[in-house]
Amino acid sequence: MSVSNDVPQTVSIDAKPYAFSFPLKHTALLIIDMQRDFLLPKGFGDIQGGNLEAVQASITPTKKLLEACRGAGLTIFHTREGHVPDLSDCPSSKLVRQSAAPDNTQHNLIIGDKGELGRLLTRGEYGHDIIDELQPLPGEVVIDKPGKGSFWNTAILHKLKARAITHLIVSGVTTECCFATTIREANDRGFECCGITEATSGYNDANFKQCSLDMIHWSQGLFGFISHLDPLLEALSPLISPTASSNSTPPQTPPVWDGGLTIPGLQASYKKGLSPVTVVEALYAKIEAYHKIDPAVWIHLETKDAVLTAAKALSVKYTDRNALPPLFGVPFSIKDSIDVAGLPTTTACPPLTHIPSVSAIVYTKTVEAGAIFIGKTNLDQLATGLTGCRSPYGIPHSVFHKDYISGGSSSGNAVSVGASLVSFSLATDTAGSGRVPPGFNGVVGYKPTRGTISFRGVTPACLSLDCIALTTRTVSDARTLWQILEAHDPLDPYSKPALTFERHVNSIGPQASTFKFGIPPQEALSLCSYPYRRLFNESITRLQALGGILTPIDWTPFQKAGQLLYDGTFVSERLASLPDNFLANNRSNLHPVIVELMDKVEARQSTAVDAYRDLQAKALYTLQASHVFGYTASGVDVIVVPTAPTHWTVKEVLADPIRKNSILGEFTHSGNVLDLCAVA
Repeated sequence: MSVSNDVPQTVSIDAKPYAFSFPLKHTALLIIDMQRDFLLPKGFGDIQGGNLEAVQASITPTKKLLEACRGAGLTIFHTREGHVPDLSDCPSSKLVRQSAAPDNTQHNLIIGDKGELGRLLTRGEYGHDIIDELQPLPGEVVIDKPGKGSFWNTAILHKLKARAITHLIVSGVTTECCFATTIREANDRGFECCGITEATSGYNDANFKQCSLDMIHWSQGLFGFISHLDPLLEALSPLISPTASSNSTPPQTPPVWDGGLTIPGLQASYKKGLSPVTVVEALYAKIEAYHKIDPAVWIHLETKDAVLTAAKALSVKYTDRNALPPLFGVPFSIKDSIDVAGLPTTTACPPLTHIPSVSAIVYTKTVEAGAIFIGKTNLDQLATGLTGCRSPYGIPHSVFHKDYISGGSSSGNAVSVGASLVSFSLATDTAGSGRVPPGFNGVVGYKPTRGTISFRGVTPACLSLDCIALTTRTVSDARTLWQILEAHDPLDPYSKPALTFERHVNSIGPQASTFKFGIPPQEALSLCSYPYRRLFNESITRLQALGGILTPIDWTPFQKAGQLLYDGTFVSERLASLPDNFLANNRSNLHPVIVELMDKVEARQSTAVDAYRDLQAKALYTLQASHVFGYTASGVDVIVVPTAPTHWTVKEVLADPIRKNSILGEFTHSGNVLDLCAVA
């Protein structure tokens, strides 16, 4: 066993066919099917004639493995084999083949039949769940799989890649079946896998366990590696945090909080005994002070007493400091186009203000994960604009200088994070609203692919192109938040299915540390101011130093798709998102720039023919863009662009509001038209 440096990035353990090395940040523990149905008397395995003594022997070693991996901070995945109650995802062969065998005496009950632990291998039943000793903690991933392998008809590949996982430590039951099948499937997708001998068992270990393990590492590691538990525990022991012990009682003297607001920083502080009340007290002092610097950040701010009550309730609800939900005590804000039940949603447009009775899905999920709601932030009216200068509630400014714009339309979102008033903010993005403001305030703006986070409960700007955006302090925080919020919403007409095209991962070798990237051509970059050109060139040099390979691309589909957003008919959807005759009935109550913009849209007198031509063009440009990202030798992994061409002052924008706004979107407008994800 070897460990590199005091705090290792890579750990190496003895294994067959040779030492298994794994990077801690990119390694997950994958525990296969440690369910009551497979491990307890009267469960599916017992009914089918399995040797329970053999599989139960893996429980204690698996628990030791799980506790060590949790303590070392590894990502944890659990799987459960089973089917939906109507068995529509269960192939007939799985139901019939064994029970139809001549002289069958053991397969008298099949999947879906009623057993003493509930319906056999059926989701939602008592027997389907994981045994008590190995129950998942909040934030750990549980994959419900309908097959023997973990990758068939599940989102596990996507969820592993979303967490940047390239290496898997694998345990669970049964060795000859689901354990071995999963390792083979993972191998096909590029993962480096190591099975742990003591932490896996089958129903016939005497005949099948050793040969199943041997086949995995045969021929110099055909499918992966096999190791023993003790070397792994020894390697992980120096990495285990003291707070990961079984004693969950917080210290009598709470630790001093350093004021950090990143999600992992707060998680670590809370595990050591920090109270959310302490965080709230400090934040409200900071919010009050910042109001004197910029009074236009908030449209609605929760009272300090209300937030303190929420913080105290969290502490009462979650007493085990080692089993906190993933956003426990993390303060956040939301854009005031996102519904919170009982609070006005203004969209910075008084005539459109309403009080919803149900909160937006994205807000509900965030609160359910333990986050603390602070308030609703300012935005460009109707979420239309990239400057932050179009709100009746004032003009927020950049956290760096009072004369410079905050960016929009998610202006208050970015300022509230950039000024350290909250840890993160829920925003929206149609033309760049979730990316330009973070760029102007020194924080991260992440816009996932449209439809991967539910948009229900959000006032639309341009519904077919809108998406939720996440404003965070770090890229890591954006990744964490996205993993919590991402899910298919069957009631959102634009929601995407969970399963999409699969690409393998590169876990080792030169390909694991290189990537191909493209940039816009010089004529497109000429729009940037000199400081932005200089900084962009420096970024390209840094990317090359990281292993990036600058690759020529066709910029045309991105440029033309961006032009469709405002030069074509798509902008008319902003009017379609409003009530009939809204502009005519409310002109005097709208921001003058919004009125001017909407008047120009109406003056075009666009026809249905124009709209269909633009839809056809959108389909063409999307296809062309997919070729740029193609799964080919010429395709790139990422396109790198300036977030904006320059940073205007408030005075410059007010003097020329529409043209200055349009220039800001040069490199963001195409993102949602082409259905891409983007991060600033």
